[in-house]
Amino acid sequence: MSAAQIIRVPILPFRMLNAHLLVGAAGCVLVDAGVPGVAPRVGEALARAGRAWSDLKLIVVTHAHVDHAGSAAELRERSGALVVAHEAEVDHLNGSAPMTFCPTGWFGRLFVRAPLVHERYAPVTPDLMLYGNETLDLAPYGVAGRVRHTPGHTRGSLSVVLESREALVGDLVASGLMLGGLARLGHAIRPPFELDPRAVGVELERLVEEGVETFYLGHGGPLGAAEVRRHARVLAGSVAGAPHRQRMLQPR
Repeated sequence: MSAAQIIRVPILPFRMLNAHLLVGAAGCVLVDAGVPGVAPRVGEALARAGRAWSDLKLIVVTHAHVDHAGSAAELRERSGALVVAHEAEVDHLNGSAPMTFCPTGWFGRLFVRAPLVHERYAPVTPDLMLYGNETLDLAPYGVAGRVRHTPGHTRGSLSVVLESREALVGDLVASGLMLGGLARLGHAIRPPFELDPRAVGVELERLVEEGVETFYLGHGGPLGAAEVRRHARVLAGSVAGAPHRQRMLQPR
C-alpha cells in the first residue's frame, strides 16, 4: 500500500489549530474533527484532493477536547465514516462527564477561562473504541498505518503512526508562540493543558525510537524527530524526582 498524502485542514489561522486528512488510494481518514461548525472546511479539503464525502472512511478523535472533537458528530453524519476514540474519552465525548483540564503554565490558566474551552458540542458515541493499549490497523480504511494509545495529554489520547515514518499526535506536543502563531513553529512546547508530562515524555521518546521522523500536531508543527526528542527529554528532566502536582480544573 502506497503512503498516504497528508493534507492539513486549517481550523484556525497561523496553524493555531489543525486537523489532518490522510488520503490513501482506497479511502481517506480524518485525524481530529476541529471545533463545531468546521465540516465545510473538511469538505473543501476532500474536494481539493479529488475526493467526496463518501471517500471518508474513518474519523480518529485523538481526545475529547472541543477543538479536536467538536464536529465529529456532524462529520459522521455527512460522510457515513466511523468514529474511533479511546474508551477513556467516551464519557467526555457523549457528554456524560465534563472534561478536566491541567494547565501547564500561565497561558493554560488564562486559556481555561475562555468560553470556547468549555463549549458543549454535539455528543458523539464512537463506533469503534480502543481499550488499554489496543491498536487499530488503518489498512481497511485505505491508509498504511495504525492508531495507538499514547496517554499523557489526556488519559485516552490517541496518535496515528504511518508506515511512512510520520505520526499525527494531536496535543501530545505543540509548537510555536502561544500555539502556532507567527513564530517558532519549529520549536516544541507543552500544550496549554497536559495531564501527565512524564507519560507524554515517555510516549514521544518511544515514537522517536520506533523511527518516526516527522510529527504533525494539532497546534503548530510539523516537527522533526530531533526536536521532539529534545522536548521529551526536557519533560523528563522537569519532572524527574518530583511528584506530579498539576491542578485539575473543570467547569463549575
